[in-house]
Amino acid sequence: MASSNISGKYTNFTVFFLPAIVLLGGLVVLPIFLDIAVAFTDMAQTLNVSGLTNMQFRKFFKPVEDSMLGFELRRSFLKALTLTATYVVLTLVIFNTTFGLVLALTTTALSERVGSFFRAIWLLPRMSPSVVYALLWSWTIDPTERGLLNQVAINIFGIGPINMKLHHPMMLIVISNGFIGASLGMIILTSAIRSIPKHLFYAAQADGAGPLSITWHIILPALRWPLSYITIFQTLALLVSFEYIFLIMGPARSTMTMAMLAYTKTLAPGVGAGLYAYGAAITMILIVIGIFLALLLWRLSNMQRLITEPRIEVQ
Repeated sequence: MASSNISGKYTNFTVFFLPAIVLLGGLVVLPIFLDIAVAFTDMAQTLNVSGLTNMQFRKFFKPVEDSMLGFELRRSFLKALTLTATYVVLTLVIFNTTFGLVLALTTTALSERVGSFFRAIWLLPRMSPSVVYALLWSWTIDPTERGLLNQVAINIFGIGPINMKLHHPMMLIVISNGFIGASLGMIILTSAIRSIPKHLFYAAQADGAGPLSITWHIILPALRWPLSYITIFQTLALLVSFEYIFLIMGPARSTMTMAMLAYTKTLAPGVGAGLYAYGAAITMILIVIGIFLALLLWRLSNMQRLITEPRIEVQ
């Protein structure tokens, strides 16, 4: 009897977990090891490899005798790191968490039908094809009078044409990516708010608590874990995102984040593609940064408590 139970457990494990393990190994773990291997070669468009070398990583530094370490980061690489940090922090703080939280609070405070309608509107950017979404943004920010933004600026406010690509590129990619990220936060936080027991709201209203007090003392404490998850997940997603940046801005130096730099050096046609080893080295640095940030945010948010076994035993 005991042996049949053990064999049944192994069968269940094989059926349910083995496909996931194979996919995880083939789509996540194996590409990481391949990236590390390519990063220490001189592979280019011909795919020829002469041997192992660290020359790709030496491209990120330049020798400086007056420096404390004897070297400094090259200006282009330092700029890419700075733009990446700016893009991730601004998009995460302003849109993915804060604006997503505002959308969840406001839509759940409305009636069910009205709240669902507004949530559906904010989901449209995420449901739209990437190219269509980028084309809409290109029309909106067209620097001529045909652009929607300039039509409003000229005809309503009486100010001159605005060229966001030239004068406000970082604001442009933060807003365009933020609208998509906010929708995910809105859905997760809306579900978390609805899971709060209704009697807590009734008791607070009976004690004379207003909407702000209910939000501060009941809703926000219940959203700690969802907000922690959104912060960690969206940080890692933004760190490696480049799709909308490339579609809207192209290979512009003003928005050349680390992910964009890796893409343009490896796969972007006509803008330096084919430097596979150099792109792999950039990607390897992104992997290290991502692991460090994930562990740091995991520690700061104390996510370990969320996955611990419950202390209440149900017989």
